[in-house]
Amino acid sequence: MKVGLIPVNIGVKSVDKMVGLAQHAEKVGFESVWTFEHVMVPVDYASRYPYSADGKMGATPETNFVDPLIALTAVAASTTRVRLGTGVNILPQTNPLYLAKQAASLDFVSNGRLMLGLGVGWLEEEFAALGVPFERRGARADDYLQAMRKVWSGEVVEHDSEFLRWHGFKSYPVPVQNPLPIVIGGSKGKALERVACFGDGWYAPAATVDQIAGLLPKLDEACRKVGRDRKTIEITTMWIPAMEGPDVVQRYAELGVARLLVPAPALGMGGDVIDGMTKLADEVLSKLG
Repeated sequence: MKVGLIPVNIGVKSVDKMVGLAQHAEKVGFESVWTFEHVMVPVDYASRYPYSADGKMGATPETNFVDPLIALTAVAASTTRVRLGTGVNILPQTNPLYLAKQAASLDFVSNGRLMLGLGVGWLEEEFAALGVPFERRGARADDYLQAMRKVWSGEVVEHDSEFLRWHGFKSYPVPVQNPLPIVIGGSKGKALERVACFGDGWYAPAATVDQIAGLLPKLDEACRKVGRDRKTIEITTMWIPAMEGPDVVQRYAELGVARLLVPAPALGMGGDVIDGMTKLADEVLSKLG
């Protein structure tokens, strides 16, 4: 079982503390570090966050949200082994050619450590601030995913669609990894269909083993419709050790989960996160296969 830390880019007070978290994670045996993304946080918003009971995200407008790709570039420069995941970047609100370039460049400078987690977003106010339509964001994301793969191929790009007109160019460097792992996040709407069609991995928005167990039949059905074996999809989900304990890890593995992400706040606030990481590594990570 792989175990990662999330997030390393939210609420951090300095670059030294952000990079220090990642360096310690690498030192004590975490497999990966992950980020969250919001370009801005509205003072007030009508949009409902779909994965909390009150419909609100767990961050104030004053919370530091370091851009994920910039944060992971700093981490890449200061580590050698730990993998780098975005969990998740909001694909349809960005320029896909810029994102394809930035992702390929990050995979290049990290020597092939990026896992590009992508989602369609939920915060309509953020789309409005960026001047991007909120409507049909799922269809736009699907198109962008296919177009970005062409950019990463190293071949001449030809992509003519409802959303893009790309013709006669190449973009280098291409990612070190071939293919660059795409991790699709979410479980609402057509998220699982998107995982089955386009994802190398799935970032499941679940916080307990029972929650992920309840979602897996839906993923199986999405895979069946496109003729895909669910075992070809690397499943990542949250794990809160203090809530479920280490014994549940085996059950996650039996369900086919490949990676558990431990929320940094669950390990302690401030400097206590380092101590919590060390304790978890000593008591649990050292015993995992």
